[in-house]
Amino acid sequence: MDLFQDSRRQNLQRVAPLAVRMRPQTLDEFVGQQHFLGPGKLLRRMLEADRLSSIIFYGPPGTGKTTLAQLIAIGSKSHFEQVNASAVGVKEVRAILDEARQRIANGGQRTVLFLDEIHRFNRAQQDILLADVENGLILLVGATTENPFFAINSPLVSRSQIFQFTPLTEPEIRSLIYRALADEKRGFGALKVDIDPKAIDLWAVMCDGDARRALTALEVAILSQVKDQQSLGIQIDLNTAEQSIQRKAIVYDGIGDEHYDAASALIKSMRGGDPDAAVYWIARMLEAGEDPRFIARRIAILASEDIGNADPQALVLAAAAYDVVERIGMPEAQLTLSQAAIYMATAPKSNASATAIWSAMKDVRDGRTIPVPKHLRDTHYTGSQRLAHGTDYKYPHDYAGGFVEQDYLGVDKIYYQPTDRGCEAEIGRRLQSQRHGGQQTPNPQDGKVSNKQTGSSQDDMRRQT
Repeated sequence: MDLFQDSRRQNLQRVAPLAVRMRPQTLDEFVGQQHFLGPGKLLRRMLEADRLSSIIFYGPPGTGKTTLAQLIAIGSKSHFEQVNASAVGVKEVRAILDEARQRIANGGQRTVLFLDEIHRFNRAQQDILLADVENGLILLVGATTENPFFAINSPLVSRSQIFQFTPLTEPEIRSLIYRALADEKRGFGALKVDIDPKAIDLWAVMCDGDARRALTALEVAILSQVKDQQSLGIQIDLNTAEQSIQRKAIVYDGIGDEHYDAASALIKSMRGGDPDAAVYWIARMLEAGEDPRFIARRIAILASEDIGNADPQALVLAAAAYDVVERIGMPEAQLTLSQAAIYMATAPKSNASATAIWSAMKDVRDGRTIPVPKHLRDTHYTGSQRLAHGTDYKYPHDYAGGFVEQDYLGVDKIYYQPTDRGCEAEIGRRLQSQRHGGQQTPNPQDGKVSNKQTGSSQDDMRRQT
C-alpha cells in the first residue's frame, strides 16, 4: 500500500473544481435522468441484475455522463479507464484492450472503458473496439453530444444500449446547489454563506440544465469574496449571482441535431397554429447564429405545403419575407421573420395542394405513363393536323362562364381534394360544380375572333422561345 495515497488524493481534491468535488459517490446521490435510471427503469435494472452490456450516453454537456460512467465502474467493481477520443489513437486503444485482457486473465476483473467524445473516432478506430465489445472483454461506455445513429458505426451502435441524457430541470439544479452549500468536506458547508434564493433561481435558469455551469457560478461567487469576508460571512445577492455566471451559450450545431430539431419545432409550431412557439423557435435559432435565409426558406415551404390555397396570400407574404431577409439581413430580418411566422401560424391550413402533387409524382414514378390526349397536343407546327393533334379541342373561353367539360388527363383520376377551410372552401364549391357538369353553352363572343383553333399565347410559349 502507498502510505501517501490518501494525502495525494486529498491534495488533488483540494485543487479540483467544485463540480468535480461534488460528483456523486453513489447512484442514490445521482441527480437527473430518472427516465432510465429511476427505480424500475432499464439502466437501473441492468445494474441491479449485473447484466450491463456496452452502452452509449448521448446528450448535452453537464448532465452526468462522465459521473455515471464512474459510478457504473464502482458498482460493478471494475477497473475504470477514461480517455478522450480526440486525444488517443489506435496504438493507445490497443494498449488499453491488451491490459484489459491481462486483467481478466490474472484476476477476473473487468474493465470499464469510458470513451469520451466517441464520435471523434473515425470508422476504422471504432471498428477496433467491435470484437472486444462483442466478447465482453471490455464494458464500453461511450459518451457523445452528437446523434449516435449518425456519428457512430452501425455495428457498434447495434452492440450497445443507447441512453439519451436530457438537461437537468431547474429543481434538480437547485438541489445540487443546496447540496454543495451544505457539504462541509467537498462543498462550502464550513463557511458562513448567506445566499438570496433568487440568486439560486437565476443560476438554475441561466445554466440551461448544465450542472457544471451552475456549480461553477456558485464557486466563483464564494471564492471571489472568501478571503475578505470569511470572518463576517459571505453574502450572495442577485447582482453577485449575475456577475458570477457568463451569458448562456445556446447549444446549437448548425449542421447537427439542434439545427434540424429546432427547424422541425418551428415548422410544427406554425403548422399547429401556435404563433408564440413559432416566434420562440425563431429566436432560439437566430440567437444561436442560424442563417435567417434558412428560416425564411422553411416559412416559404410551409406556406405551400401546409396552407396552400386555404390562404393563397401566405405564399405571397412568404416570398416577400424571403426577399426582405435577403436584402436587409440581421438584426432587422428578425422582424420580418416574426411577422411571416405569425401569419403562417394563424392562417387557415390545408395540405390539399401538397398531397395532390405528392400523389401525382408517385403515379408518374410507379404507374404507367399516361400519353397526352390528342386533342390537347401541340398544334403550332406544320403537319400537326395530319396527326389529328388538337382535333375536337374545346376552347373554354368560347363557352359561358369560361368553362367547358372535357377530358384533360385521359384517365379518371382526382388528385386535388380541396378542404372547406379559408379560400379553399370557395375553390371547392366551384370545382365541385365543374366536376359534376358545369356551364357548357357556346358563347358567340360578340363578334370577337375565337382562339379555339390557334390556342392561347401560353400554349405557344415553347415556339416563341
